[in-house]
Amino acid sequence: MIKVIVVDDQILVRAGLTALLRAVPDLDVVGEAAGGEEAIALAAAVRPDVILMDIRMPGMNGVTATERILSADSDHRPRVLILTTFDLDKYVYNALRVGASGFLLKDTPPERLIAAIQTIASGDMLFAPSVTRRLIEAYTRQSDQPAASPSPALASLTARESEVLKLVGHALSNAEIAARLCVSEATVKTHLNRAMAKLGVSSRAQAVSLAYESGLVTPGQGIPSA
Repeated sequence: MIKVIVVDDQILVRAGLTALLRAVPDLDVVGEAAGGEEAIALAAAVRPDVILMDIRMPGMNGVTATERILSADSDHRPRVLILTTFDLDKYVYNALRVGASGFLLKDTPPERLIAAIQTIASGDMLFAPSVTRRLIEAYTRQSDQPAASPSPALASLTARESEVLKLVGHALSNAEIAARLCVSEATVKTHLNRAMAKLGVSSRAQAVSLAYESGLVTPGQGIPSA
């Protein structure tokens, strides 16, 4: 049974999501929160497997709440699935940086939302490749901040680890990377996990962000040929 909490400041949205999820046999909605502060306290109390988090709420927004929940000193780290809309590129980018496990648009069909929760609970990430590229590239183009210096840790990566990280930055799935490099998915996962450990990131989302911030992937750049 997957324990879920629903966080949204709009009561009708929250009630609708809760009713939908409670109709699914392997999902157990163990709580609801109307804001970020309430979500932090609830997550600590009920220890959910997945948090369905609205990103823009009065008071503490979903990004800040996600960061505080995931940085808490606890032996139980929930997965956070962000709900967003296309006009919130910067919010989504920041959510990736603090460790959210994925994001969906609010007009996602119910069956895809349910599948997303199940996917994230199993330990996978959920970022539609086309959406991820558009969001991150849009944010990077709009940002007026100077480009970040390459992370010194990148020099510690093997050629294959760097190649896998670059393809992850282009939002390819493990299966797509495996096919491209003619290796198994398990091998891809091993290289990615080693790269993430060396770089000090704990999620695929943060790896994508780092690939852009470090200059390993350039916005608008095509996927490198195999």
